[in-house]
Amino acid sequence: MDLDLKGLEERVAQLIELSRRLRAENGSLRQQLVVAHNENKQLGERIEAARQRVESLLERMPPAAPRDPE
Repeated sequence: MDLDLKGLEERVAQLIELSRRLRAENGSLRQQLVVAHNENKQLGERIEAARQRVESLLERMPPAAPRDPE
C-alpha cells in the first residue's frame, strides 16, 4: 500500500508541475496575443492611411488623353 501511495504522490506532483507550466505558457501566449492584436491594428491603420493617400493622388491626376485610332 505504501508503494501505491508513493506512486500516487508522484503522479500528483507531476500533475501540479504540469499545471504550473501550462499556466505560465498560457500567460505567455496571452501576452503574445495582445502584442499581435496591437501590431495588426497598427498595420491596418497604416494600410488605411496608404489607401487614402493613393486615392488622393488618383483624384489629382488629370484625365487620360484619348488615344488616336490606328
